[in-house]
Amino acid sequence: QVQLVESGGGLVQPGGSLRLSCAASGFAFRNYAMRWYRQPPGKERELVAHISSTGSSTNYADSAKGRFTISRDNAKNTVYLQMNSLKAEDTAVYYCNVLILTTTSWGQGTQVTVSS
Repeated sequence: QVQLVESGGGLVQPGGSLRLSCAASGFAFRNYAMRWYRQPPGKERELVAHISSTGSSTNYADSAKGRFTISRDNAKNTVYLQMNSLKAEDTAVYYCNVLILTTTSWGQGTQVTVSS
């Protein structure tokens, strides 16, 4: 079955950087677009970034533009989210996501906390 495992979260100071990873298995990773979402404390989950199956096309939420970069390595079945210039408002649980036909799958999430 589809499995998504996020890693790379942690505590970072404002202005710092983190790189999140999402290891995928159980499906033909190279054939599917991938997404990163986040859920801040007390708020709804929101889309952060999207990458096409080949990696040739990416899209970002306004809050992520210019600071975050989504990428993928289809040989490693892994999608990444490089986050720079982190702010307190980036504090959230970050999830990767894939939509296969009509089924959406999520990882368990990784906590990112931006605080001094």
